[in-house]
Amino acid sequence: MQKVFKSCDRLDKRCYTTYALTEDILMEHAAIGMEQYIRRHFPEGSSVLIVAGLGNNGADGIALARLLHHDYGVKLHLPFGVKSPMAKLQLVRAEALGMEKAEEPMDADVIVDAIFGAGLNRLLDDETILLMHKLNSFEGFKIACDIPTGVGEDGSLMPLAFNADITLTMGAYKEALYLDEGKDVVGKIERINLGMSSEMYEAESHTFVLEAEDMKLPVREKEVTHKGTFGHAAIFTGEKEGAGIIAGTAATRFGAGLTTLVIHEKIMAPPCLMHASTVPETASALAIGMGLGGHFEEEFLKKYVINSHLPIVLDADALSSLPLLSIVEQRDREIVLTPHPKEFVSLWKILTGEILKVSEVQSKRFEMVRMFNHRYPHVTLLLKGANTLIMQEENLYINPLGCAKLSKGGSGDVLSGLIVSLLAQGYPAIDAAIQGSLALVTAAQNYRGSSYAMLATDLIDEVARLELC
Repeated sequence: MQKVFKSCDRLDKRCYTTYALTEDILMEHAAIGMEQYIRRHFPEGSSVLIVAGLGNNGADGIALARLLHHDYGVKLHLPFGVKSPMAKLQLVRAEALGMEKAEEPMDADVIVDAIFGAGLNRLLDDETILLMHKLNSFEGFKIACDIPTGVGEDGSLMPLAFNADITLTMGAYKEALYLDEGKDVVGKIERINLGMSSEMYEAESHTFVLEAEDMKLPVREKEVTHKGTFGHAAIFTGEKEGAGIIAGTAATRFGAGLTTLVIHEKIMAPPCLMHASTVPETASALAIGMGLGGHFEEEFLKKYVINSHLPIVLDADALSSLPLLSIVEQRDREIVLTPHPKEFVSLWKILTGEILKVSEVQSKRFEMVRMFNHRYPHVTLLLKGANTLIMQEENLYINPLGCAKLSKGGSGDVLSGLIVSLLAQGYPAIDAAIQGSLALVTAAQNYRGSSYAMLATDLIDEVARLELC
């Protein structure tokens, strides 16, 4: 996993005061990082359009143009001229090599957006919007310098933004790159070092982005074991019994030694799952909410769920139940909540009386999970989305590896099953949420059918085929 920051301004200033590096040196390394990416992926002679703004993001682009000049067919377009001292200096250097400016942008093999970068806190003007329309219409491979134009400093997406295939972000990863609404325009994200290792550049952070290499599967290494060694997951199966069956199958597939569906009336369950009318005495973790409805009486839930000490996953219908949500007050229990944005609105209203809108949750996702964590720091919150956010205590983890294949009923039930399986096997809540989330997205990525075709059962099958990174 890698550290993530709201802003790199403080980190840049530390380079000047602590490492005696100058703005010019950091900029040169930013340009070299982009140059190296282009040289690795595109042969010499390829055409490159660089659209540079009037500030320091534009200066990065002008420096890139100088580095590629002669070896590549570089066209440098300065739609607004240059204004910052560094942009003016970089233009002098580029022109000294014979670099000519292009009056109009034109399609190329590579298109680089170096217009605004991080820190944009106003809407784009009409001229920039027209420019974005034109750049997005081009067929070349699109690179954003630091952050795509049209993505605000808080990650909010403006009515139009540069549609990047990859964003080469400078120095460190930034929160603005991981807000859900910008995911399709940010594209893949890679970090460019600025003249030193990332560990030297970065300061302390409590926000992290997860990588595929962070996945740690519950591999069985000891031979002298039995089913009780790997825990017993109990999953409440309510009105929509399919949701409980999916979660139970996922829990068993992910290593739980036993999985029992707690039922109100007899159902047709797969032979790998047990079923009972109460929670088994040997249960080591609970999951409740998936397709629950009003299937169980409050006294029953109070006895077997609310008054239990067992680690628990609360999902779906449990997140709109006042009695079940009272569990978040229990500070000596491993608790995982897995809401999507609409469910977060529901649980927040029940817990605090405050009314939120789904659009507000989506536009302020980082703020929302931190707001919840401030009240319930001991609870692990997993806010679902294109970039899933997971938080407990002070630490927030971003899982950016999800894909549209997961946008189908049953995916959340699989996730709950994976998490309760790990809880049953003795994982702390935060680790169970992180590893369950990583397993889910990796399994989805590995599915080889059409992007629209994956079923929850396909996802469970892919979980069985996961391999250690």
